[in-house]
Amino acid sequence: MAFRRIGIAVKPKKNETGPLVRELQTWLTDRGYEVLLDPDAAAACQCGPGATRADVVAAADLMIVLGGDGTMLAIARLVGPREVPILGVNLGGLGFLTEVTVPGLFDTLERVLDEQYSISRRIMLQAEVRRGDQCLGAYHALNDVVFTKTAPSRIVELEMYVNGEYVTQYRADGLIVATPTGSTAYCLSAGGPILYPTLPALVVIPICPHTLTNRPLVLADSARIEVIPQSATDGIHLTVDGQVDIPLHAQDRIVVQRSEHGIGLVKSATLNYFELLRTKFRWGER
Repeated sequence: MAFRRIGIAVKPKKNETGPLVRELQTWLTDRGYEVLLDPDAAAACQCGPGATRADVVAAADLMIVLGGDGTMLAIARLVGPREVPILGVNLGGLGFLTEVTVPGLFDTLERVLDEQYSISRRIMLQAEVRRGDQCLGAYHALNDVVFTKTAPSRIVELEMYVNGEYVTQYRADGLIVATPTGSTAYCLSAGGPILYPTLPALVVIPICPHTLTNRPLVLADSARIEVIPQSATDGIHLTVDGQVDIPLHAQDRIVVQRSEHGIGLVKSATLNYFELLRTKFRWGER
């Protein structure tokens, strides 16, 4: 596709990115592109107030995200049906979603604007919170939705159904439902498997289960997962991508399934997924 408007989003309070944002803005405007800055990008380069992230994503033909995976997750949840391509630039840290480094940014961007690039399609989750006959809200996640407890010494009790069939009642510190993209995030820390990012699958991982035989469960991405907190459970929350928190009541029904919308991440021309794993996890090193 031909790009006309390029959006730039920056990790909040990352003011040291100002010189890079200014260089990027000049580089793009000199080539005839309209540049849209989110508030953090505008603040970093002292370019006025900028536009809201939602407005930038809604208007842009391509999003450039300068930061880490957290910033990418926040942008991904704004994309919606337009599915604007996202180019993630890693400014430090582990960064599985931000494959491009700062030294390689302008070479990569030149190829992208010349339409010489490929996209990694990623599925997202939708989680609906239902209380009785009401839907209290629908939330979208690129990585995961997590059921967690607030009381430090309590175990949560959660019934789970898949496609209407009863699976089990978990007694654990929590429960994670993750996409393949999220399999290298909280899912991995909780002992879950690494899923290839474009695999059509979801994974369910209990966190420190009371029954040690509860293991991660891999499902087709067409699965409809329903989780119901039980009456003995107090202080349980649903957390979306580690960034949005929703308090739950006993007997709420949370329906988690693949969202009808996904995102497209611009792939690095020099780094494949297995090289990314080797680099980030230092596989093969002694």
